[in-house]
Amino acid sequence: MPRVTRSDSATTAPVPEIDESQRFCRTCKSPVGRGRNGQPGRPRGFCTKDGTPFCFEPTLAESDSVDRYEIDRCIARGGQGWIYLGHDTHFDDTGGQRPVVLKGVIDSTDPDAIEQARQERRFLIEVDHPNIVKVNDFVRHPDPLTGTMAGYLVMEYIDGRTLLDLHREYRDDEGNRAPLPLPHVLAYGIEVLQAMAYLHEKGLLYCDFKPDNAMHTGDQLKLIDLGAVVRAESVPDSFLGTVGYQAPEVVDTGPTVASDLYTVGRSLAVLSFSFEGFTRQFRDRLPNRDDVPLLAANESYDLLLRRATHTDPAQRFTSAEQMSQQLEGVLLEVLAASDAHPRPGLSRVFTVEQRTFGTDTVVGDGRPGSQVDWSALVPALPTPLVDPVDPGAGHLAAIAAADPDSVVDALLAIPVDSPEIVLQLVGARIAAGQLDAAHQDLDVYAAKAPHDWRLSWYRGLGELAASRPREARPYFEQVYAVLPGELPPKLALAAAAEWDGDDDRAGPLYERVWRTDTRYVSAAFGYARVLERRGELTAAVAALDGVPEDNAQHTFAQVAAIRACLAPNLAKAELLEAGARLKRLPLGIERQAELSVEVFQAALEWVRHNEGVDGGGEVLGRRLADRQLRFGLEKAYRDLAGVTEDADRRIELVRTANRVRPRTLF
Repeated sequence: MPRVTRSDSATTAPVPEIDESQRFCRTCKSPVGRGRNGQPGRPRGFCTKDGTPFCFEPTLAESDSVDRYEIDRCIARGGQGWIYLGHDTHFDDTGGQRPVVLKGVIDSTDPDAIEQARQERRFLIEVDHPNIVKVNDFVRHPDPLTGTMAGYLVMEYIDGRTLLDLHREYRDDEGNRAPLPLPHVLAYGIEVLQAMAYLHEKGLLYCDFKPDNAMHTGDQLKLIDLGAVVRAESVPDSFLGTVGYQAPEVVDTGPTVASDLYTVGRSLAVLSFSFEGFTRQFRDRLPNRDDVPLLAANESYDLLLRRATHTDPAQRFTSAEQMSQQLEGVLLEVLAASDAHPRPGLSRVFTVEQRTFGTDTVVGDGRPGSQVDWSALVPALPTPLVDPVDPGAGHLAAIAAADPDSVVDALLAIPVDSPEIVLQLVGARIAAGQLDAAHQDLDVYAAKAPHDWRLSWYRGLGELAASRPREARPYFEQVYAVLPGELPPKLALAAAAEWDGDDDRAGPLYERVWRTDTRYVSAAFGYARVLERRGELTAAVAALDGVPEDNAQHTFAQVAAIRACLAPNLAKAELLEAGARLKRLPLGIERQAELSVEVFQAALEWVRHNEGVDGGGEVLGRRLADRQLRFGLEKAYRDLAGVTEDADRRIELVRTANRVRPRTLF
């Protein structure tokens, strides 16, 4: 996040007046303070229907004392009252007078109600988190107009801008008002969720999060308004919420952890794209993805917002920590896409790729061995991590068996029944080919945990193991929607889509995974295959060149790049590049000879179709001329014959070498 400081104009700006259309009696809800006959309405007075006093202007003035705090000025109007900047008249350790903010939270004629409110709000003083404004005190003061006692939270003064301020002030490169950059919004969301996670762990609910209630100061974000915070175990009959941000079920159920996360999701949406109508036709839903360019270009972010703001609370993220983890994954993906620099992250849900699939070939037009061995897919995909607090975790760690059948036997022998044991057994059964038994185990587990995303993951694996990629795809789509910040679901979905012949779905997913984390080498090969089929050979080679030299698959990637350069109708530059790559590549004699045959054959084909074209340059030490290339091809066949153990194949290779050898006088 960029550093932000509050401008002088912001700190001295006049407090906006409360529009007359927003003035209502707090008791009977009748309009009050309205103008007549061209004269403005009075900001103070009494309701003509029930006599309740009203006041729509600050009740405290400069130099007024509230307990030990002196008022400097009114700075804003909050949901429960006016907000004032003041200072503590008691000197701090440095001899200075600490600036504070006083926020009105209750106005009552009942002393007992004031005392009860004070006791109920004392818990906020114990809240201590770097992303939450510090509440220092709760004080009482008589209202100057009515004499009734008013309660104020006393909080630390934060010098910065609210997210709402930043959103309103942001301009694009052309000076036009625009939403905040997505990386900034995601970073803000992570910090907000860290604060939410702390509150939830303390048994507290924030209730009314929105961009107004978070302030960016320096390089940090803080929640600045704790006036709506309640205890989760004793939610009062009335609580605060804001239309457009509040979850739809709150009216019936009251605030919950799920409704808090909903407010964060809605706030992210408001900050990141032009969300017109979010308090009206879109008050309980998001626009269609295709109608919002940002969401159409960032599928993972779109899925995150849709899970966070799902109308069914059971379908939302289960905790602020879980949502934060997924938000972080989406942020890494967005950053990697923006500057082409990988952003590997640590998943708390999946292992990283330990094996690979499809790395021995790149699809070509009819070239031998061009098909992916999809039987290697399921064993190569990352696996869900075992929950360390699961009762069976210790037993699982003790299993030393390697082959799937032995693992199944070991799991069945464990005397503990737990979710992790059931799911590990399902995975072992799939690996052992016991697909019917795996499906039966999943059906039983689904009755106990219908919302566990691992049900869809293992059902998808089962379909892949049965060579049914089309049936597997919906399951991996479901996992992706639940865990939009994770890379393994995208990799699994990309592979299933490619196997099913859908390059339009597979290509962007492979690219997304590979751009974000180069440890997922299978994604590089998959992306290259898709690009090659599209005829984008330069991009395909670039993807393969991204495989690090210290990776075990680097040589395979370079071999694949060579073959990509040798596509039909290749240009001279591509032919020369293929030869140069092969010359640099440290390979055994047999592999070197096999690839040399492919390069020389492609070079001869190029010469035949380009008579009269400048043949300058060399391929594997041979000029681009028919005779020279034939000598090279002959030698490659003879080298191959020299290392071939099969006698019949050796004879055939020698005969082939004789056939391609150019005619000579000797």
